[in-house]
Amino acid sequence: MILPTKRLSIESSLLGVGADVLGLLDRPKTVSRIWEELKSVRKSLNDRGERLTFEWFVLALDFLFLTDAISLHEGVLQRRQP
Repeated sequence: MILPTKRLSIESSLLGVGADVLGLLDRPKTVSRIWEELKSVRKSLNDRGERLTFEWFVLALDFLFLTDAISLHEGVLQRRQP
């Protein structure tokens, strides 16, 4: 679930979705904006036919919060600085 396995591709794992989210956070953005951008990017890449659900996206955000990679401030998500 978090890591890819034989039956779960990296694009579908929480680690892969989280990496895509971090790639989109070049500046602070709202959750809905990131969701729309992520859907658009994955659609343009065709994503091997695997559909990303909003629930899986939220789990990836939870994973990023738990690992202290992102923070929420005044309604926008932003990357944490190392």
